[in-house]
Amino acid sequence: MKLTREQVLSYRVAAQGLYRDATRTDRLAVLDFGVQDSAGEQARLAFDARLSKPPAAEAFGPGKPLALVWSLRGAPHVHRRAGLDALAGALYPLSEQDAAGRLNETGPSVARAGISALDQYAIAVRELRAAVRAPTGKGAVSTAVSRAIPPVMLRDCRPCKAKHISDSAMRAPSLAAGLELVPDTAPPVLQRRPGARVPTRPDRDALRELALRYLTLLGPATPADVAGYLGARRADLMQVWPEELVEVSVDGRRAWLPGAQQDDVAGAQPAELVRLLGGFDPFLQARDRDLIVPDKAAQKALWPVLGRPGALFVDGEVVGTWRPKSSGRKLTVQVEAFAPLPASVWTSVAAEAERVGAVRGATDVSVTRAQ
Repeated sequence: MKLTREQVLSYRVAAQGLYRDATRTDRLAVLDFGVQDSAGEQARLAFDARLSKPPAAEAFGPGKPLALVWSLRGAPHVHRRAGLDALAGALYPLSEQDAAGRLNETGPSVARAGISALDQYAIAVRELRAAVRAPTGKGAVSTAVSRAIPPVMLRDCRPCKAKHISDSAMRAPSLAAGLELVPDTAPPVLQRRPGARVPTRPDRDALRELALRYLTLLGPATPADVAGYLGARRADLMQVWPEELVEVSVDGRRAWLPGAQQDDVAGAQPAELVRLLGGFDPFLQARDRDLIVPDKAAQKALWPVLGRPGALFVDGEVVGTWRPKSSGRKLTVQVEAFAPLPASVWTSVAAEAERVGAVRGATDVSVTRAQ
């Protein structure tokens, strides 16, 4: 099956619900694999891009159907609370090398410690859970865990001028420890998830299902694409690679797609919409960046090392970037288009900026164009 880039992008737009045909946040398709959050607003921006009305200010958190946790690649993501136990099993290391990677360790550093990476991971899970019995700030959790773990697991921290558990060793095992993050807290505050099941081994069926969800929402894709998104080793992922896939060619590149989605991608219609996507929007999280934005200069603008902007998304293409600038309740959306755009698009951009303002709680919203 041969597909064009345009077919694939149009399929992803529809699969991810960017036509705004959803009315409930917890039913958004992108929550099937998680929505990354940053600065307390990226997840809400992703929800807004897909909902008929802006999301509620408190869309997720303790006691709500959605929860914020450190999950994929150790980054904060919003997931459905009901699926967190399965997700914890899906992200549990599948091998010694996988555990070392999740802990940001190397073979030599693990050998010097004299404790296997899998054992270090299990120790971190146990001590993280023991340290959090009530809502507790990250610093206090780090101090308590650092006192409890073997000294060989401590790492030098120049800013702190002390030794403590590494950031990776706190983030990666926290979901397995049954912990969640309290939204809009800085530094982060962690608390226990009521009724959380603490896994002691990987759940291969759950991992296979998670890979299938990526392929459904960001496919067609390769095993390397999926492994990169999950923060897993490709070699481990291939042990649970879904069987119900078809191989396709996307402008000459081999990729895989769930067989059930063949008709949808083949019949995908060109997208007609304007959105201001947040910098960590699920659409931009696909690992095949050359497919999303072929132009190298545009890639550098969209995915810089620091300070990621949002994307101006028009009819299925990233055509520029945007950044918010706030002063009290006033919001200015600064847009830099890669090329001249028609007046009708700028009219839609102004409407989208108003929605961004609603998400951020602004009452005065304006749009400026970068020269």
